[in-house]
Amino acid sequence: MDLVALQNWLDNASFAVLFITMLVYWFGAAFPNIPALPTLGTTGMAVTNLCIATLLGARWLEAGYFPLSNLYESLFFLVWGITAVHLIAENTSRSQLVGVVTAPVAMGITAFAALTLPSEMQSSAPLVPALKSNWLMMHVSVMMLSYSALMVGSLLAIAFLLVTRGQDIQLQGSSVGTGGYRSNGYRLHKVGEAVSQAQALTGDNNGATRVESNGNGKTVVLDLVTVPQSSTIATAETLSPQRLSLAETLDNISYRVIGLGFPLLTIGIIAGGVWANEAWGSYWSWDPKETWALITWLVFAAYLHSRITRGWQGRRPAILAASGFVVVWICYLGVNLLGKGLHSYGWFF
Repeated sequence: MDLVALQNWLDNASFAVLFITMLVYWFGAAFPNIPALPTLGTTGMAVTNLCIATLLGARWLEAGYFPLSNLYESLFFLVWGITAVHLIAENTSRSQLVGVVTAPVAMGITAFAALTLPSEMQSSAPLVPALKSNWLMMHVSVMMLSYSALMVGSLLAIAFLLVTRGQDIQLQGSSVGTGGYRSNGYRLHKVGEAVSQAQALTGDNNGATRVESNGNGKTVVLDLVTVPQSSTIATAETLSPQRLSLAETLDNISYRVIGLGFPLLTIGIIAGGVWANEAWGSYWSWDPKETWALITWLVFAAYLHSRITRGWQGRRPAILAASGFVVVWICYLGVNLLGKGLHSYGWFF
């Protein structure tokens, strides 16, 4: 079979499947009571992952080297990584929320690679001398996988900010998937329905009554002595219990995925330094690509430090992760537009 024709068919098929999958996830978010949609979404992501893996394998057979030498190959490897991280995150969290943000981004990248890039940029070509090394697979593939994981984690952080409307609502214990909510400095336990139930039973928002109520088989305890009236009403009215639960899930998954991507980024940078020493005689040269890789590392190191050591949760680390999404794209593509430095042989020049 013609490998080039197979690649052309697979890249278009990947775009089509991702477009349908994106709609499935969005409909699933709008109509969560339809039971078939979650399975269809996961299946679509798995099919896309398999199609892109086959495309890259055919490319490897055709060109004779690991397919990461130009922008077309790099973008599809990035989408493969995003879909793989998506499937891992979705399986571990048992949540369909991941696909709402990852599917449109993966679809957009695929559309750009398959439908926008000129044919000469999509064709395989002989490797430039700087890339003729066994380190190509080790360094570039690990860096691309780290970009995929960090992008997914950052997208979930952006979704958290949208769900919470940028409010300073921090989720107590969300790093391990447990705990209640903390808002405006007061600790609240499952505030949503408990507040309205307490008001109905006491008739006084400032009363000292401790209310217990069984909801979904669990005991809900709310001590109204520690919650001023203004804080109780603001929390109940601005964010519903569903939004609070959604925010906790997004925060939790984002933290875990970034925790996966950061070690990969560290390994990729170290491997790149070893390769640079072999190729150029120096482990570090401070060219634009290396500098922005270090900036990316520092941003996500600060994110993990703030969460692990400082105990930050909620809006502040989400803003840090959201800024990391921009930094990753600058490191991945932006510096290649400069055409300067030791990496100037890259995808555009």
